[in-house]
Amino acid sequence: MIFIDACFGKETEYTPIWMMRQAGRYLPEYMEIRKKFNNFIDMTKDPEIVTEITLQPIDILDVDAAILFSDILNLPMEMGLPLRFEKGIGPIFDKTIDNKKDIDNLDKDAYKKLEYVYKSIELIRQNLNKDKALIGFAGSPWTIATYMVEGKGSKQYAKIKKMVYANSLMLHKLLEYNTNQTIKYLINQIKAGANAVMVFDSWGGALERDKFFEFSWEYMKKIAKEIKAKYPNIPVILFSKGVGLYMDKMDGEFDVLGVDWNTPIDYALNIFKNKYTLQGNIDPTRLYSKDAIKEAVLNVANIMKGNRHIFNLGHGILPDIPVENAKYFVSLSKEVTKRRINV
Repeated sequence: MIFIDACFGKETEYTPIWMMRQAGRYLPEYMEIRKKFNNFIDMTKDPEIVTEITLQPIDILDVDAAILFSDILNLPMEMGLPLRFEKGIGPIFDKTIDNKKDIDNLDKDAYKKLEYVYKSIELIRQNLNKDKALIGFAGSPWTIATYMVEGKGSKQYAKIKKMVYANSLMLHKLLEYNTNQTIKYLINQIKAGANAVMVFDSWGGALERDKFFEFSWEYMKKIAKEIKAKYPNIPVILFSKGVGLYMDKMDGEFDVLGVDWNTPIDYALNIFKNKYTLQGNIDPTRLYSKDAIKEAVLNVANIMKGNRHIFNLGHGILPDIPVENAKYFVSLSKEVTKRRINV
């Protein structure tokens, strides 16, 4: 698999490519399926639907890796926090974590309740071309904790950051719990057939530098370390958004580092050289224009030439991106990086 080879820094015939949120609303085929369901969570619990949606970008765009169609909030939902989606607001937990007792009451076997995810992965892997990789994923302990404490998306993160400074012991207790559940969750995804796993830290940038490492990165490192110890041949991808200025302090036992769109790829390359494969980092809004796509692809390809790289966006693809532009991004990335490989 070209994607797996690139994760480990092996020479490939071109730089592989996939996109965050590639199975989603910009695809008319996805929207047709979405009409049949009252809510998003029900879709993620149906292995046949999950398989169909996960495979759509493979069939339509010819990306080099499929990523499981699911949500990072399925795990906290199974921990015992009922989840609903409200139009115009997004995901909402009506029950939140407010004290130590709330943490003690969380289900210690939450990861076992995600059998529908593991069945989906098995079915996807059965139907996915052998040369295409399947990426499993989870949210970072910090990002999941933020939802669990705030109850929904936030701009100020006041409740969780109050915990950072006023009740750090309790927060660490919650993060330890989330970390242990996430490790087991990702291991079960690997057992089901995932070829790589990724940890998404959507809200790492809400923390100042020292607190980011204490409350987010250290727990992500622990997840990566435990998975690599058990599955050294499974690539681990870490992605934390909004922390480009912290990169010089990042390290750990993982294989791929996601780079967001507001962190210059040459800046990241200068820090890490070829220690990790860098993944990213094209601005999703460039996909509104083929000229903007071409400019970015040529620039990133030139910077990363001869270095470990996987093409991706710096965050998720937007729902109103033209499918033709997404196809162009994929085909152009392959074309400009195609190279001779001595077999």
